[in-house]
Order: sequence, then structure tokens, then C-alpha cells
Amino acid sequence: MSTIRKLYRRVMGRHWWLVQFPLLLFVALPGFAQANYSAPSVAAAPQVSVVRARVTQRVDMQDLVTLRGNVYPLARAEYDQGIAPDELPMARMLLVLQRGEDQEIALRRLLEDQQVKSNAQYHQWLTPEDFGQRFGPADADIQAVTDWLSGQGFQVNRVAAGRTVIEFSGTAGQVRQGLGTEIHKFAINGEEHWANASDPQIPAALVPVVAGIVSLHNFPKKPQSRSLGTFSRSKLTGEVQPLFTFGISGGYYLAVGPTDFATIYNVLPLWTAGADGTGQTIAVVGETNITIQDVRDFRNMFGLPARDPNIILNGPDPGITGEESEADLDVQWSGAVAKGATIDFVVSESTETTAGIDLSALYIIDNNLAPIMSESYGSCEASLGVGGNQFYNTLWEQAAAQGITVLLASGDSGSAGCDSFSLNETVARFGLAVSGVASTPFNVAVGGTDFNDASNPATYWSLSNTLPSQSSVKSYIPESTWNDSCAASGSLNGCVAAQLTNLTEGLDLVAGGGGASSCINPSGTFPYVTCSGNYPKPSWQSGVGVPSDGARDIPDVALFAGNGLNYSFYVVCQMDANPGTGSSLTSCDLNAPYANFQGGSGTSASVQVFAGIMALVTQRYGRQGNANYVLYPMAAKSGASCPSSAAAVTNSSCVFYDVTVGNNSVGCLLGSPSCSSAPTQYGIMISGSPASAAYAATPGYDLATGLGSVNTANLVNTWTSNFTPSTTTLSLSTSPATSPISLNHGQPINFSIHVAPTSGSGAASVVSNK
Repeated sequence: MSTIRKLYRRVMGRHWWLVQFPLLLFVALPGFAQANYSAPSVAAAPQVSVVRARVTQRVDMQDLVTLRGNVYPLARAEYDQGIAPDELPMARMLLVLQRGEDQEIALRRLLEDQQVKSNAQYHQWLTPEDFGQRFGPADADIQAVTDWLSGQGFQVNRVAAGRTVIEFSGTAGQVRQGLGTEIHKFAINGEEHWANASDPQIPAALVPVVAGIVSLHNFPKKPQSRSLGTFSRSKLTGEVQPLFTFGISGGYYLAVGPTDFATIYNVLPLWTAGADGTGQTIAVVGETNITIQDVRDFRNMFGLPARDPNIILNGPDPGITGEESEADLDVQWSGAVAKGATIDFVVSESTETTAGIDLSALYIIDNNLAPIMSESYGSCEASLGVGGNQFYNTLWEQAAAQGITVLLASGDSGSAGCDSFSLNETVARFGLAVSGVASTPFNVAVGGTDFNDASNPATYWSLSNTLPSQSSVKSYIPESTWNDSCAASGSLNGCVAAQLTNLTEGLDLVAGGGGASSCINPSGTFPYVTCSGNYPKPSWQSGVGVPSDGARDIPDVALFAGNGLNYSFYVVCQMDANPGTGSSLTSCDLNAPYANFQGGSGTSASVQVFAGIMALVTQRYGRQGNANYVLYPMAAKSGASCPSSAAAVTNSSCVFYDVTVGNNSVGCLLGSPSCSSAPTQYGIMISGSPASAAYAATPGYDLATGLGSVNTANLVNTWTSNFTPSTTTLSLSTSPATSPISLNHGQPINFSIHVAPTSGSGAASVVSNK
């Protein structure tokens, strides 16, 4: 009679085990931080072909388990306005499924094999269906979960092809009966939201395959952008053309157009050679519709080829909402660098339980829509809860296996990722944090820089524009960390009285996001929650100055994100934002009395332009999956990283412009977590010992700007996979020693496993299959 026995132990550093089993078939180590396995006479972990069912007990609604850590932090008693009516629709809820331990081991190994040139799995990307069959729950498990949902009165809308998520709908009454939690109304800062007041519950029998629910609330994720408003130029100034270098009192607004960006980041040689993204598709995540004419005006104004985006509605059309400015920036600038690429803008309406951007991201990945996906929204790890963090970790992991490069904005609140100017906060209160949308090991997080040219703009900018591109920049511009806050100086004395005027505009919470992933922070007043486990340091994130903190650090790269403090920003066309200017019925009309365009900024912009850069990469080399496997080894090459200076662009080996000026600390309320002591009411965010501004830009990798910005032509021309997985050696010894090992069925044997990972943590599994 066959028997199955398994030993699983977490490994930290160097450990030994002595175990006794009747039969040993193989030893395997999950690839959390390691990928190459050397075990003489031991077979490699096989690919999962037949998925074992993990729901082995009867689903009993009397035997329930609470899914801890799934209440939104602001769903508090002081904001509670009472229980929701039973008939309140709870549409398009997302149940996150989890993989078995053996599946996760195999998947982590596959992801690294796909990035090793000498491996047979190199760039052998999966389809969503293949992914679901190999790494999703068994058919019987899926049936058990859907039967349970249907039995509680929910409508099961669909099971994702990748088997990572089940979408279902119902009412607040059904949520109370089926998930054991009430939906309440909460009023905060003049806004009303629906949210679950307690953690949901599921039958204990389903725990092996259900990771959690993404959310049961409609608190929004925030766009990582900052609008500067409408810019206008009267004809009375005497200027003949409405140019994009605008004179102001004491200086100039030096707005960035597509050719300006292409000059600064050395895209022009690629355009000249015909590399403009033609044949490539960038899928952009959205939750509002747009006016297509705005995109046409943008491209016409800057001399870009006419190319309308594809607007893909995933469900009901939400119409044009307050997110239009974000959507216009995303669609226009994702296509501004890869000017020949196709932009698929996927739009999903948000519901009382699920953000539209989450539905759009799921649609893009589960339909394998494009080799590149960009998203400009964020929410800190603590706000996402266990289910939300697991959703992004699981979904971006699937995307990587399919060869999709997932690009996320690192955030616009500096080192204080749980604080946001859009929540009417003026300084940080909740401590050091990062965006959980961007902090998984399976995506590229893009941070923000600013131009370091306030003292000498004429060195880099012309006061007239070149037609038809409307460009006025002369060359690469040295960069600093994007930081508008009073903490930009790094002084631990905090914000002095002269700087407090920023508080009325929220500028003391404006900086490029970055820091170390940390799902648990027990200090402070913010109700932090536990995620599904801290992300270990990815195997590719090492060297080049990466902190030895054992965590996933962000950002990975950074690009210009400034919002005008140094007089530069991105031009965005949006007709709906122009009322009262008396100019025209269109946006960005060069023949109107006013140059009626918008000023956009933030890591929302930097992530979209990096999506365009990645389209130039995929045009030449095909799908790349998680691009960090290439970016970090490239940065480690001698001469590949150069100080951000005017001379850097002339160096043909320079791929990364290493930003070493500034920090992404922000102002904070005295007494709040990670806030410096100061003689005023406001300190600055600090870290380290001795304490300093969190976080300073330094030579090499740093938590303010990552690897730095890029020389695009050099990046594309030298792009190559040099990833070498860290090695972990597994050795099998027996007592008494035998060579080779010969066993009879049922024979006891003593053996030891010595696991010595080079970094991070791992796991050892001993499995007997017979």
C-alpha cells in the first residue's frame, strides 16, 4: 500500500535536520531567494502535471475560519454611520485562490529558469490557461469553492483562466450570511464609503485553496499623480506661437513634451533607427473612460503619428469620472516615448467592493493582452490587508510567468507610503511605508526624480521651441530626487516657520515613493495589519548598493516626475479641465487665444514613460517578463552606472544615471512613528542609526531613486540577460553511509539535509511518493 509523507521546515541561515523515513524519493528547496539546485543522485523537482486536490473535508458552514487582517484601517467606530441595507449590491467581488506548496516551489523555480539564457525554459512563457492548469487549484477544488459560493446565494461570474481569482457578486445581506461580516457606511473627510466592519469568514475545509478576498469596501486606491491645473498664455504677451517654454515672474516654466523627454533620456537615436515601438502593445490600467479627442490633440500638437488608443470596456462603461486627469496622463504619455506602439486602455467600473483598476489588471493578465502592463495607482501594504496584498503578489507572479512586464508607480508620498495629500493630510502620521501594489517581487516599481537645474535652466533649455515637435530642451539634465517637501534639505530640525506655507497645499507630503517592504509594523497609532508574509529579498536584488535588509526594496528605477517646483512638468491635454479660459472647445489648440493644456506629474507619469521605454526593448528582444532580472545585473556591470551629470550622456557604456542628490523624506507630525524630534510641531521622516532623513540618494542603489534613471538608447542596445541564480547545494548523507543509496520499500533510513542558502530564506521539503 502506497504512503505519502512530507516534512516541511522553514530555513533561516544554516540549519541541519536529522529525520527518519521509510523511503526517500527527492529533496527540493523552494525558490524564494534561490533557484539553482545541486543534489547529487537526487532528481530535480518535477513539473506539476497532475494537480492534487486539497479540499479533502466536507464543506461545513458550522466550521468556519476567520480571515484575519481584512478590515480597511479607516473602517473605524468613530466614522461608522450604521449598517448597510441588505439589498445593497456587492458586485464583482474577487476571491483569491492560493497555490499548493509544491506548486509554489515549481513556479518560483520556473520564473528563474525563464530568465537564464542557458536554460531550456528561457523565455518559454506560459498562456493563462497553461498557468491555471499547472499552478491553479484542481478541478475538484474549484468545484468545491464555486458550489459553496452558489450555496450562499452568490452569483459566480467567472473563474479566471489562470485560476488565481474567482469573481462573484451578491448583496450586503448575502455577505452577512455567507461571509459572516456586516457592511457598514463610513463617513471620512466629507466622503462616504461602504466597508466590512469585521473580518470575513470561510469554511475551514476551503482554507487550503482560498487565500482571501481582495476587498469588501470601496475606499479608493489613489492615483500617483499631482495635477498642476491649466496653463495659459495670453496673446497680449506679444509671442507669436503658444510655445511650451513659458516666461513667469522671476523664471520660466519649462514644460516637458515627448521630444523633450526623448532628448533628455536619449531616445532620439532609437527613433532615428526606426525603433519607436511599432508592433508592440502597452496595456494601461484604468477605471474611467476618456475623450479620445484629447489624445488626438496631444499627438497632433507634438508631431506624433496619429494613433488612437484602443478603449476596452471590461463590464459596464463607468463614463468619464473624476479620474479623467489620471487617465489622460497615462494614455498620452505611455504612447509618447513608444510613439508607434498600440495603447490598450482597459476600463472597468469600480463597485461597492472592488476597485476598477483591480478588475482591469486582472483582465489584462488573464487575457494575456500585452507584453507590458502599466498602472499608476497605489495603496500602502497596511491598507491593502492580507487579501489585497495576496492578490497583487499572486497576480503579478502569474504575469511574470506569462512574460508580461508589470510596471507600477512607487508612490507620491515619499517614504511615508500610508500617507497621501489626496486624503487631506498635510504631513505624515503613519510612519515608514511603501505601496503594496508595487512592492511584490514580481513587478518593476518606478520612482520619481526632478531636474536639478533650478539655478541654471538656460544651460539645458532654449527659450524658444522647435517645430513641429514643440521641443525646447538641449540635452540631458542632471537629476535629483523628486521632493517638494520641507524635508528635502535633510535637516533633522524639521520644518521651520518659513516652510509651513507648504502645508496649505499638501506639498510636505510630495516626494517619490520608496522604502523596504514591511507588512507588519506594530508601532504608532495606525492600525497596521499583517500581510500574507513579508516578501523576501528577491534573488536579483543584490549588489550595487542594495541594502542587506532581507526585504523587497523599491523603487527599482526612477524617471522625471516633477510637478513644477523646479518649473518643469509634463504637458497633458484635457478639454474638460479648460472651462472658463475662453479659448476653444478642444484641448491643446495651438490656434486658440490661450495655450490651454494641463500640467501633470508624479510617479504616475514616470511609470508610463518607462512603459514606453520597455516597449522599445520588447520591439527588439520580445517579451521580457519581470525586467528586474535584467536591470539589476546590467547595473552591476563595470561602467554601466554613471553619476547623473551633463557628461554622463556622452559615455556610451553608461546605462543608468545614478542620482545622488536629495532624499524622499517628508514632513511628519511630531510624535508620530519614525518622525524626528524638532523644535517645531513638525519633524521629518527618519531611518537608520544614527538617524538621518529617510531615504537619502546615495551612489549605487538607494531607496529614493533605486538604480537611477536611464540612457534609453544604451539600455536598449546593450539589453541582455546575464542573470545567474544564486546557488543552494543540497547534499544527502545516510547513516550508515552507502554509495549509491539502495533502499527497499518500508526500510527506515537516517539522513541529514544541509541547506546553506547564500542569502534570504528558503524551505526544505522531503517527500515520499510511495
